[in-house]
Amino acid sequence: MIGIFGGTFDPVHFGHLRTALEVCEALELDEMRWVPCRQPPHRRQPVASPDDRLQMLELALQGAPDCFVLDRREMEREGPSYMVDTLASMREQWPKASLCLVLGQDAFLGLDLWHRWRELLDLSHIVVMRRPGAFPLDSNPAVAEWAGLRMTAQGARLRGEPFGLVHAVEVTQLPISATAIRAILAGRRRADYLLPSQVMAYIRAKGLYSTAV
Repeated sequence: MIGIFGGTFDPVHFGHLRTALEVCEALELDEMRWVPCRQPPHRRQPVASPDDRLQMLELALQGAPDCFVLDRREMEREGPSYMVDTLASMREQWPKASLCLVLGQDAFLGLDLWHRWRELLDLSHIVVMRRPGAFPLDSNPAVAEWAGLRMTAQGARLRGEPFGLVHAVEVTQLPISATAIRAILAGRRRADYLLPSQVMAYIRAKGLYSTAV
């Protein structure tokens, strides 16, 4: 069973790493593929360049659990990085595998703004990283109606089918965000202990996030 964890990772931090590990363990994933987004179509463009974000993610995954795998396919593809295209390429690569698109709860509730979002469950399962005390998963009626009867409380079901189910995993809430880290760095303050030390060293060496947030 393969997890797919996408994002801009601008920069990658412990909030990303810890929640991804918890999903890996909860579902006993064979792999969690980290997919850095080259050109996000649904949000402002990243502050750091694609190459810098890729380099930081490579550093963060050094010595990481064996289930963590860096996947460069969106970085190597021109144009907007639509997840439906990424999943289609993975489905072609692993036609019979159980694929699990791993999303934060905010991203899940905003899926109706994504490109060809209704096709996602035809290509993979969706695993929602649920924070304690967060909004209920049915707070967006359009997404709730679409997910409908596909919701399952049994994570083991995902292994038996290649796609089509929605499952929530409760994860540790770490109040860390890339936006806050960029603001700290732009204010000439230290962001140590919010992200891996090797990533922090790279940011300092390259002078990243010194002005823009």
